[in-house]
Amino acid sequence: MNSKTIFLFLFSIAFCLQIGAQNKHISTPPEVSPMPMKAEMTEIWEPEVSVVTPAKTLGDAPSDAIILFDGTNLDQWVKQKDNAQPAPWKIVDNNHMEVVPGSGGISTKMKFGDCQIHIEFSAPDVVEGSSQGRGNSGLFLQNRYELQILDSYNNRTYRNGQAASIYKDHAPLVNAMRGPLEWNTYDVIYTAPRFKRDGRLDAKARITVLHNGVLVQNNVEISGNTYYIGLHDYPSAHGDDVLSLQDHGNKTQFRNIWVRPL
Repeated sequence: MNSKTIFLFLFSIAFCLQIGAQNKHISTPPEVSPMPMKAEMTEIWEPEVSVVTPAKTLGDAPSDAIILFDGTNLDQWVKQKDNAQPAPWKIVDNNHMEVVPGSGGISTKMKFGDCQIHIEFSAPDVVEGSSQGRGNSGLFLQNRYELQILDSYNNRTYRNGQAASIYKDHAPLVNAMRGPLEWNTYDVIYTAPRFKRDGRLDAKARITVLHNGVLVQNNVEISGNTYYIGLHDYPSAHGDDVLSLQDHGNKTQFRNIWVRPL
């Protein structure tokens, strides 16, 4: 037998032994089953969590936020009904903006889906009107779903239309409104709706809202587009869209608006 033949013979024997070992059934159970857990088995190291620097003052923007309004200009906003036009509201004392009644709502230039939003608002300096006619505005998520802004301090109205309601949908858990000459905050966690490839709704939008630090909407489902008359629904699929602030004829004021896409 030459060396090549010997090599092939030995290789065939080794291969058969390996196959036999693989097909051998073990009838003796392991000493410990299942295998004991070790601490490192549940430790996930990569990828490392990215670093974000929080604001020094609670409510101010963290390092990864998009500043939508800091009191100095309306560069991030346009007229809602004509986005080729600049936002028509006025800036007061390089500190806040104020609705110009009758000028129309304003919208962000940027579009958003899932996001965290911080916004501060105050009723007009002169307190007048009642129910829906007092300090009325609204924050529209994806230009469709309204988080109500209203002066609900000692001001009775329908519960699913007061401050911090998802308008005509979900009443807030409590009324946490401050007095008309004080500033209020909304901190919002918003999950956009999901749609199937054929355009049908797959999952409704969801929202969590803290009003002045008080939980008032606890991960509730949004029933659909906000309508003044009629039931809310999702008439068509959509993607990211703008945030809008409503002109409801009151000189409602806003400051310190920022957003974090999620």
